[in-house]
Amino acid sequence: MAEGKPKTSPKAIKFLFGGLAGLSAGLLRQATYTTTRLGIYTILFEKMTGEDGRPPNFLLKALIGMTAGATGAFVGTPAEVALIRMTADGRLPADQRRGYSNVFNALARITREEGVTTLWRGCIPTMARAVVVNAAQLASYSQSKQALLDSGYFGDDILCHFCASMISGLVTTAASMPVDIVKTRIQNMRMIDGKPEYKNGLEVLMKVIRNEGFFSLWKGFTPYYARLGPHTVLTFIFLEQMNRMYKTHVLDR
Repeated sequence: MAEGKPKTSPKAIKFLFGGLAGLSAGLLRQATYTTTRLGIYTILFEKMTGEDGRPPNFLLKALIGMTAGATGAFVGTPAEVALIRMTADGRLPADQRRGYSNVFNALARITREEGVTTLWRGCIPTMARAVVVNAAQLASYSQSKQALLDSGYFGDDILCHFCASMISGLVTTAASMPVDIVKTRIQNMRMIDGKPEYKNGLEVLMKVIRNEGFFSLWKGFTPYYARLGPHTVLTFIFLEQMNRMYKTHVLDR
């Protein structure tokens, strides 16, 4: 008897479309948060560079990174809230799932059902995370790049950008994981008996340390770095190349 065509299970279809829905939120987050923070950092970095071409010191780089990160986080928080909810939806019981079809459906329903301010729920810990991440990532990249160039063994090329961004990714992973836990749990928290699950970020940290241990704040360090490292490398390599093309084909004309 001839075998019939293999059937695609409903679970597989749901997983596929759930992944695509989460992808739309992830893309919107990158389009808002990442472009804002990198644009502001680049502009402020150039303005703070001395007339002799000497870049700002490390503390000033960190301050510029904090400013860029906080601004980008505020702009990107609505997409971040949608992304967190859509990613977690499949793990919830069937009667608690929100069933957002895409990021724009999520944003519209959150506004309609819970109020527009809900789009910025967790904005403070999100901005706190962005301040830490960007102070670590952007400042450590600029500082590492400067140190590599000053060593005399590197030129201002892709190899230098790659090495500096790998160092930046390591520093950023260590600095950002604790605040990332706080941000994610607050954004994904539910109301229990009419009250929020957590009062603030400090309560999240205390509960995690008390129930799971201090070093649980860095649980999954290796896979986190395996994700963040390549992301950091590609981000800075593309940013450097785009800046170079802009200066060559626009400013030098």
